Amino acid sequence: MIEGRKIAVVIPCYRVRDRILGVLQKIGPEIDVIYVIDDCCPEQAGQHVAENCHDPRVRVIRHQQNLGVGGATMTGYRAAVQDGMDVVVKIDGDGQMDPALVPSFVAPILDGRADYTKGNRFYDPEDLKGMPVVRLVGNAVLSFMSKASSGYWNVFDPTNGYTAIRASVIDYLPLDKISRRYFVENDLLFRLNLLRCRVLDIPMTAVYAGEKSSLRIGAIIGPFLAGHLRNFGKRIAYNYFLRDFSVASLELVVGLVATTFGAVFGGYHWMQSNATGIPATCGTVMISGLCLIVGIVLLLSWINFDVSSVPREAFRPLMRKAKMGAH
Repeated sequence: MIEGRKIAVVIPCYRVRDRILGVLQKIGPEIDVIYVIDDCCPEQAGQHVAENCHDPRVRVIRHQQNLGVGGATMTGYRAAVQDGMDVVVKIDGDGQMDPALVPSFVAPILDGRADYTKGNRFYDPEDLKGMPVVRLVGNAVLSFMSKASSGYWNVFDPTNGYTAIRASVIDYLPLDKISRRYFVENDLLFRLNLLRCRVLDIPMTAVYAGEKSSLRIGAIIGPFLAGHLRNFGKRIAYNYFLRDFSVASLELVVGLVATTFGAVFGGYHWMQSNATGIPATCGTVMISGLCLIVGIVLLLSWINFDVSSVPREAFRPLMRKAKMGAH
């Protein structure tokens, strides 16, 4: 317990039987409850913990079917809220996340500076030496997509699973609709932005000891891109047209229309000129160029507004329990 607050740790378990006990041993006394979620693990990780771990804080919850890391995390969230926890930390059971960092993740939430904290393995260049190149490149691409879809332009390393969340915020999240698989961290950021929650990055070092990860960057780029495009569309519709309509909304609409018209109009006349050998008139070139310039300037202005609109204050619910309109 930290400053009279109840802190819980959620650990989704799937094929981590050989490392889970070592992770549990490193969790400090500041934690009140540890939820080990056996996500229908073929190695019976939950039973292994129950038989070999004698820490009274540990509670094993078993899934009858595999729900993925997202589904296991949501199970832990529900249990923590039901048990009256104040902050819920989520770490993996593979030993890559140092439990000693838990206080660093929890402190910004307890002092009101954040509603959600997440790890960032890219903060210190020295830490990148031990990171596989494919992870460096993949995370850079995924991070940019996540920034655009979630609206949190100030955070990086979105697939980092070391997170902490204020338990009172969980009540306002549609847990049944959050991704059950590896997209869970990105999906959570999108949902948190709709609530206008403040998110902070926590510098950390990941430990790679030769363990095999089931996360394949090449295999997830496609599904992640689709998920980000979906969330981006929902976020824009909700934040700029349903919840509010401002000058930035007009900039986005007019910018898209002008840019599209300029590109299509100019492209059509260019192809026609190329086919007939007759140069396009100055007026045609000016109309196309002017629309493109105006459209791009308006879109850049909208992007600047979007970047500056990152939530800066901690979540303050206006209702007992929110029902999100964007699903």
